Amino acid sequence: MTVLKKVAIGVGGVIAFAHIGILGHLISHEEPKRIEPPVLHLPRGPYSSYKIEAGKDGYTIEYRADDPKVLESSRSMDLDKEKRGFFGGGRESRTEYRRDQFTREGTRNLGGAVDGEGKSNAKSAECIAADAGAKSQGAMAGSSIAAGVLVPAVSGIPYVGWLASGWALLLGQQVGETLGSEVGSVFNDC
Repeated sequence: MTVLKKVAIGVGGVIAFAHIGILGHLISHEEPKRIEPPVLHLPRGPYSSYKIEAGKDGYTIEYRADDPKVLESSRSMDLDKEKRGFFGGGRESRTEYRRDQFTREGTRNLGGAVDGEGKSNAKSAECIAADAGAKSQGAMAGSSIAAGVLVPAVSGIPYVGWLASGWALLLGQQVGETLGSEVGSVFNDC
């Protein structure tokens, strides 16, 4: 055999071996596995929501266990009335708006921690102002009732009538203040 024939057989053998190797690699080569997001078992309820976003760089999950968090109610009242009084008439026309936030159980949110009955643990400025006004009005009403009923009854006591009438007036004021605070807290939802 000539040298040229030996070179041709050698090169042909290398090319044939390379073809067989490439064919074997292509036949046995598997597709690369796709990366699947993990299976998540998120708790579901009537007020839960979640959002999953997937991309090339990964995925994000946003989960809310209690959604909607805030329930809102808006009301408006149109007031149109005729003024009457010492300085004459005229018409008054205004619109009042009220916006409340509620918890899922239906209690009004007053801004702060709420105990099991829905009463606020941390009183808001609105409740403090309403309580002060109710105490003042209750004290005034209690002292007027005591001045009209109790003071005349105890002022006739010999030697200490003047002192007993002062005590009766103070007692009526304290009782009126306590009752005014109780009634105000009921009417103002505090």
